[in-house]
Amino acid sequence: MRQRGKITMTVDTPQLATAIRTPAFLRPRPVGAPALRLVGFPHAGGSAAGYHPLGRLLPPDWDLLLLDLPGRGQRHAQPSLGSMAEVLLCALSDLRPWLDGTPLALFGHSYGAVLAYEVALALQDLGRPPVWLGVSGRVAPGVTAGGLARLYDLDDRRLTEQLVALGGLPPALAEIPELLERFLGPVRADLRVLDTYRPRPHRPRLSCPLTALCGTDDPLAPAAGLPAWRDETDARFRLRTFPGGHFYLLGDGLDAFARAVVADAGGTDA
Repeated sequence: MRQRGKITMTVDTPQLATAIRTPAFLRPRPVGAPALRLVGFPHAGGSAAGYHPLGRLLPPDWDLLLLDLPGRGQRHAQPSLGSMAEVLLCALSDLRPWLDGTPLALFGHSYGAVLAYEVALALQDLGRPPVWLGVSGRVAPGVTAGGLARLYDLDDRRLTEQLVALGGLPPALAEIPELLERFLGPVRADLRVLDTYRPRPHRPRLSCPLTALCGTDDPLAPAAGLPAWRDETDARFRLRTFPGGHFYLLGDGLDAFARAVVADAGGTDA
């Protein structure tokens, strides 16, 4: 098994928060004493609000935590972070109050898939491994990602055009300069983090089941680059593909995506 130095971090178990909104997380429908807690990590520049509709499609005894990273959503006034190491430490700090013994499942899309994977490794090091990891719209560590390199170096017009084409930016938003300017800053920061991210060469495999998900027409995460995720876990691996592009899971694709998450995170065979 691959080995690496463990993260050292003291994990307390404070009283579970009950607020719908916390400084870091949006909870679409808080559940007391949940059977499972699902944590969602957003795509580059994305906020928790984009995954809010997922809450209505989960089992009633599942709690959903949607992370807002600095620079967007509830934390829009905070500066965006500049490296995956900084983002990982921030996410771990945000999760500390929720490590109360409730089974924890992690899901991330694109940029969020990398963060969810790194969080899963860190929690495993801390003796609090997740029960499931879902990685969407991102090729496995060590596999060259598809799409255009260094998107963050494009000027505002060309970057906006690329984001609209990928489905990551509503065309109407591109017509509002103030909102567009606010949106592009975190996007550039996240894309730069992704470009400089390098997985640790001697990391262990995960002990939890892992599902890799993608759209059949995703230029940023071609389906051929996802089976290598199998090498990142000693537990069950599942590959799921869906019709659509990079944002196959939003809009009309949400129901099918949610069914897959419920089946895999819940340990069923659907």
